[in-house]
Amino acid sequence: MKPVLGWAAVVVAVFVAWSLLAFWLAVRPPRIAVPLAPADVGLRVEELAVTTDDGLRLAAWLVPRPGAPGVILLHGYPAEKADLLPLAAALAPHFSVLLLDLRYFGASEGGATTLGFRERGDLRRAIDLLAARGHAVVGVFGFSLGGAVALLTAAEDPRIRAVAAYAPFADLRLLGHELYAWLGPLRRPLVALMLLWARAVFGHDISRPAPAEAAARLAIPVLLVASREDEQIPFAHAERLARALAPNPRAELLVLPHGRHGELPPDFGARLARFFLLYVK
Repeated sequence: MKPVLGWAAVVVAVFVAWSLLAFWLAVRPPRIAVPLAPADVGLRVEELAVTTDDGLRLAAWLVPRPGAPGVILLHGYPAEKADLLPLAAALAPHFSVLLLDLRYFGASEGGATTLGFRERGDLRRAIDLLAARGHAVVGVFGFSLGGAVALLTAAEDPRIRAVAAYAPFADLRLLGHELYAWLGPLRRPLVALMLLWARAVFGHDISRPAPAEAAARLAIPVLLVASREDEQIPFAHAERLARALAPNPRAELLVLPHGRHGELPPDFGARLARFFLLYVK
């Protein structure tokens, strides 16, 4: 009996250690450097820094347009602000555009991403920066993690007048269960342990509130964009978000006929500009 208990203890210890490693890799992933500069898309930018509530400096580019409303662009995981320069070029004739490196990513400070938990406050500080420059009205576009951050923050900050979110996750816990589906019944205890590590490190269950819960509270215009071919954020997340947004008459789901995670149709920049021109004034 003792050898059996001993082996069981070893297996449990290995599983717990594995959950810690999985958590650490999730909040400190290898970062993707995007080989694109503002000049490559015909933009001149001001380099700025957004100071977070916990004292980090987040790198940002501002494409100024005096007197125009502001639009903030939030990149996906684990990329950086340069990834959204083509969209910034489409928006710049109409808006002051702020591209922000989320904490830990790009040129921003931070020892880890919190997958949306502290990034909500970071976005509010970015809105403060635009407001100080005379852009009190803002819209937010976010891709993937950035889209989830946009939805979460819009439910808390009335200065956000419209949100466009491409491929955001609806629920971080659900996404974890899907990513580790190959583990079968072990996926649930693994994700539960990862969230326990997150609570120990960040002091909170970072999966709550879920973007779907935030979306259900939104009355502002929302453009939700998703592809059925997305290999990273299953289309079921868009369906869950669409159900949460159903009571909002100014919310719409744009289903792309094809495209993997991050692929956009060539006219998407123009469509995004029309959306924000309609609602961010």
